[in-house]
Amino acid sequence: MRIMVNGQWREQGESINVADLLASLQLEPRRVAVERNRQIVRRADFASTQLADQDELEIVTLVGGG
Repeated sequence: MRIMVNGQWREQGESINVADLLASLQLEPRRVAVERNRQIVRRADFASTQLADQDELEIVTLVGGG
């Protein structure tokens, strides 16, 4: 399976959900926003949102500061 993450193609050997992808990228789910095929994925749906071949994802890391 091939998916695009932040403009770069990535090969995935098996089906994966958003939560598993974030874990493989070592990203904390509470600190990111995810868009899949131009639609926002709710954080509560990360584990149930299966990715498909040719999906396009944008992952934005949220940073606080002052």
